[in-house]
Amino acid sequence: MRLLPVAAALIALAGCSAPAPAHPAPAASSIVPSVAPSVAPSAVTDLAAVRLPDPLALPPSGLPVSSQQVTYTREGRKLRTVVWTPDRAGRYPAVLFSHGLNGTPEAFAPLLKSWASAGFVVIAPAFPNTTRGAAEFDVYDVLNQPADASYVLGQVLAGPLGKRIDAGRLAAAGHSAGAITTVGLFTAARDTRLRAGVILAGSGLGVGTGFSGTPAALFFVHGDADQLVPYASGKTTYDLVPWSKAMLSIPGGDHNAPFERPAATAAVLQFLRLELYGDQSARAAFKPTARLDSHL
Repeated sequence: MRLLPVAAALIALAGCSAPAPAHPAPAASSIVPSVAPSVAPSAVTDLAAVRLPDPLALPPSGLPVSSQQVTYTREGRKLRTVVWTPDRAGRYPAVLFSHGLNGTPEAFAPLLKSWASAGFVVIAPAFPNTTRGAAEFDVYDVLNQPADASYVLGQVLAGPLGKRIDAGRLAAAGHSAGAITTVGLFTAARDTRLRAGVILAGSGLGVGTGFSGTPAALFFVHGDADQLVPYASGKTTYDLVPWSKAMLSIPGGDHNAPFERPAATAAVLQFLRLELYGDQSARAAFKPTARLDSHL
């Protein structure tokens, strides 16, 4: 049965179309993430509870990137998927990215290409009923998307592209309704292959907060002036995560700030390096004493 509060919130999200980021993502080492002084100290937590993978040598910065498009079908649901890969031999950690309502993988291309350039394979499906131009747009279909995302990840790993991926170093990320999809991968539709997640302007709306399975590190990034997914809803979901976690609160940040503000995108890259590459030097970015950075 569809609950009215969930319905109202999902309908409100229907305007969360995401344009391409206005600024290119800087090198992760150039900016230290921060938290507004008005946010409780618990808003940034040292990521120490989840065992890191064995250290993997970081690739050179600024790798060239290539992309390809594949389409998978799950129970009649067509899932056009864009995969960005470092254009350099080797196997890399991978990030499964979910777009928001009225979004597309291409709308996030500058962000996702910056991750691939830093040494990650990025897998980005276009969901059949929430992508821009969908024939039958349905906000409720967000609740089916965690299963879609898991399916796409499995198909990529089992196919030719899987040879480019280190299957023991997988994360999920998403923005807005895509962030809700990502939360679902750690709650109602737990995908135990994932060891980390990035929640950009998201919450547990519809997918719940019953975090389960093997502990995974989660990083929330949320603007405190977000009018589509209220900051309080993201913080409430964050508070209920029982595992290693961190939250970057963006003072005055709107709904798109988590992927438009340079310090936010830099922090996400540090998180991915820490949790998928085992890069201990990235841990300093997530200490509770991190200072407010003017770049936010």
